[in-house]
Amino acid sequence: MFDNKILLITGGTGSFGNAVLKRFLKTKIKEIRIFSRDEKKQDDMRKFFNDSKIKFYVGDVRDYTSIEESMRGVDFVFHAAALKQVPSCEFYPMQAVQTNILGTHNVISAAIKSNVKKVICLSTDKAVYPINAMGISKAMMEKVMIASSRNISNSKTIICGTRYGNVMASRGSVIPLFFNQILSGKKLTITDKTMTRFMMTLDDAVNLVIFAFKNGRNGEIFVQKSPAATIEILSKAIFEILGLENYPIKEIGVRHGEKLHEVLLSSEEMACSSDMGNYFKITPDVRDLNYNKFVDKGSILNKKMIHRDNFNSSNTKQLNINQMKELLQKLDYVKKTIADYTSQEGF
Repeated sequence: MFDNKILLITGGTGSFGNAVLKRFLKTKIKEIRIFSRDEKKQDDMRKFFNDSKIKFYVGDVRDYTSIEESMRGVDFVFHAAALKQVPSCEFYPMQAVQTNILGTHNVISAAIKSNVKKVICLSTDKAVYPINAMGISKAMMEKVMIASSRNISNSKTIICGTRYGNVMASRGSVIPLFFNQILSGKKLTITDKTMTRFMMTLDDAVNLVIFAFKNGRNGEIFVQKSPAATIEILSKAIFEILGLENYPIKEIGVRHGEKLHEVLLSSEEMACSSDMGNYFKITPDVRDLNYNKFVDKGSILNKKMIHRDNFNSSNTKQLNINQMKELLQKLDYVKKTIADYTSQEGF
């Protein structure tokens, strides 16, 4: 599938890019290009992997010239570059627009110009019924992807997407926060014990992108049927892994821009989705630009299906403490952190 091919990963120095490298460097892939604006992380990756298949490109998806230059000769693109932190995007929404929306347009435009065979755009559950700037910008990113795929009937490029829930132990996520608070002897800060989040490992994230790569057609979005857990279950699982009892907790309340439950598919999207076993496939309306088809003829969806429930983190499979522990203990981050914790004096 990737034998003797060139893959470009935008935002490739992040958690997802590192996971792809660990998986793909074992294959017969010809070259993996890491595109990002962080030269320090690139240097760290260069030293860690020490593999001639990896080529590093310093640039920014906001800068069309830099992404176009890195795209020459590329067969496939995994577009992971994004501003992902909710608070950052809330305070600087135009920065989210520049990276998540305009940056995606630059990536897609450069890919089409370079005759890239397939582009997979990575999105987030926060794009569904968005209530914060990050979610709104990623929802618009999806619209850019779908609109671009509608307009390239004569192109060799296929553009499709994936939508993620919470990727466990990724940078800036709640699991590293909880472990850091415990290791520092601080109270564990919980927003709301009943809050639920989808639980997805980095391996799951890579598998989802590969599934989309194998099966995706223009404009389609793929979603994993991820399980979920409450924040209370997650915290108790961490306590049990570390052998802690009665650890102090401070409940701080739901923060600005947060939902109590995340949604991976809206009820409207469920009406046009296909069940593919471990995944859902959302098929968009990619009719041509004849506006009459939209204005006069209405939806092509089965109207009886419109009132289906959405797919959210409270109605998916819920993990218990033991299942949560089992999932946590598979994570490289957790394995390393536990080793560091138990090596501390007095433990």
